[in-house]
Amino acid sequence: MTTKKFMFVNRKAPYGTVYALESLEVVLIGAAFEQDVSLAFLDDGVYQLKKGHQTKGIEMKGFEKTYGALDDYDVNKLYVDEESLAARGLTADDLCVPVEVMSRAAIGKLMEEQDVLLSF
Repeated sequence: MTTKKFMFVNRKAPYGTVYALESLEVVLIGAAFEQDVSLAFLDDGVYQLKKGHQTKGIEMKGFEKTYGALDDYDVNKLYVDEESLAARGLTADDLCVPVEVMSRAAIGKLMEEQDVLLSF
């Protein structure tokens, strides 16, 4: 089987829609099939990685801990847009997993190198 480079671009907040959870599930499927998987978090997508999700009030199960399991699937290329973090008053220390903080332009260059780009 040929390995392809997949990048999943996450732009939506973690709750209120199915995008964040669906993205995470597809990432795990891609990794299970031994594809080269990376994730980019831009705009409100950076909130997906914020520590301390409180979901009791919205009656949804939080999935923050699942990001910690990505390394078990050899998914360790997580890129976060520095402008999106700054605009939301966040830093890499506020996130639940190690990430590489990059400029939007640098993330754009990474996107150009992918075989498959999926946006959520």
